[in-house]
Amino acid sequence: MVDYQRMFHQGVRVPSLTDAMDELGGTLGVIWASVQEREQPIWTPSTGLVNVHLKFTYSCEGPQHIELLEGAAGSFWDGSRQPGVHHVGVWSSDVKGQTEAFVAAGWTLVGAGAPPEQGYGFYTYVQPPTGLIVELVNDLALPRFESWWAGGSLG
Repeated sequence: MVDYQRMFHQGVRVPSLTDAMDELGGTLGVIWASVQEREQPIWTPSTGLVNVHLKFTYSCEGPQHIELLEGAAGSFWDGSRQPGVHHVGVWSSDVKGQTEAFVAAGWTLVGAGAPPEQGYGFYTYVQPPTGLIVELVNDLALPRFESWWAGGSLG
């Protein structure tokens, strides 16, 4: 269903983005891309579509990047209660089709950039009964991310 060789990040929820960047950067020898802060739309079965205040960054080094996420209290990305690895991210050329295939295989849609009736948006989070969360990210964003990791703007 998905080419796992296209995995490109591990998403880590943290209570403080600045503290996590300081703690992990030097120890792991990574440089962080510019911090992004925005109201991020996310649809979940329990909340519907909401905008969540989110701060995040990625390590510039790859091919496996570390994504640090500091989400608003009580949100999908809130790292204050359960910090740590939250998901793995995989590039997808068909987020909608792959998401529907996962759901048909018994996985749960736990989050998306848009409601299911609107095609899920640019990303989804799917989870099997065993617990691993996989984020499918539309690979049309890859050039923007590559520019950001190289020191440019994410846009």
